[in-house]
Amino acid sequence: MKKSLVILFAATLGLAACNNYKKAPGGTLYLIHKSGGGEKIQPGDIVKLNFIRKSEKDSIMNSTYDMEQPQVFPVAKKTYAGDMNDILTNFGEGDSATFKLNLDTMALKTGQPKPVGTKDTYWVFTVKIEKVLHKPAGEADSTFQKKAQEFFQKDYAASVEKRKSSEEGKIKKYIADNNLKMTTTASGLQYVIEKPGDAQRPAPTDTLMINYTGKFTTKKSDGKANIFDTSVKKDAEAAGTYNPAVQYAPRPFLIGRAILGFDEALKMLGKGGKGTFIIPSRLGYGEAGMQPQIAPFSPLVFEVEVVDIKKPTGAAAPVAAAPATK
Repeated sequence: MKKSLVILFAATLGLAACNNYKKAPGGTLYLIHKSGGGEKIQPGDIVKLNFIRKSEKDSIMNSTYDMEQPQVFPVAKKTYAGDMNDILTNFGEGDSATFKLNLDTMALKTGQPKPVGTKDTYWVFTVKIEKVLHKPAGEADSTFQKKAQEFFQKDYAASVEKRKSSEEGKIKKYIADNNLKMTTTASGLQYVIEKPGDAQRPAPTDTLMINYTGKFTTKKSDGKANIFDTSVKKDAEAAGTYNPAVQYAPRPFLIGRAILGFDEALKMLGKGGKGTFIIPSRLGYGEAGMQPQIAPFSPLVFEVEVVDIKKPTGAAAPVAAAPATK
């Protein structure tokens, strides 16, 4: 099935589903797309789930699929009918569902204002309940917590190993999909130099003013570039990550203050230079990642432009320690 037909089918299914929402206590609307037949979630259980959170206008706000990191958390007792903990009790392991969280009700019941900048009445969540660890009746909290910790540690280790084994494939696919002609250094950094810039290369004491966009090799759920950080306003706007609180402008860096792959990339460019660099995880954030946005064994893509190289003139200007995440 062509992608356009898949999207049309999904949109048609979504429109049809709008009239089939059930109303939970507290007025929360929900719809189960597929039932796994599992026992319903109860307070005290521990849940692993994937989700996509959208605005009322159907704009994706965040997604665990984009980060390839499901969330694991204990389900608490509800603070009011219709809160997040309460709505989860309508679902069981294996369920796929959509629900609408009423932000006005949340503000009224908790006494906390609605999230800054939102005019929505609802946030729309589409969730997949991957795993539910049920707390047996009468079991001591300490016993259950130990059992849960052991289970999810093994589960996490398995997911990390899967990411490790898939990293090389992700890099190859990104190169093929974007028709890139890469050169590989001895360290494993892959690059394409669009413009080398001036002949002079930065020294360790120089401050580089750079524009950059950092992204993952996989696209977001909405098909847009999966950008985790950028100094370029148009890139943030195109990816749907624009934040009015961020100053989009060249940022200062020193050689030796960033991840290994980014340092190596900067050494290849003079003033005015531009290039694209694919950094394998061993030259990036490695097996630990940088939580919560960069998962373990994540290859990174950076588009870099060196706007200026400044020689030291007394007191050093503040510099970025590494490409910062949002």
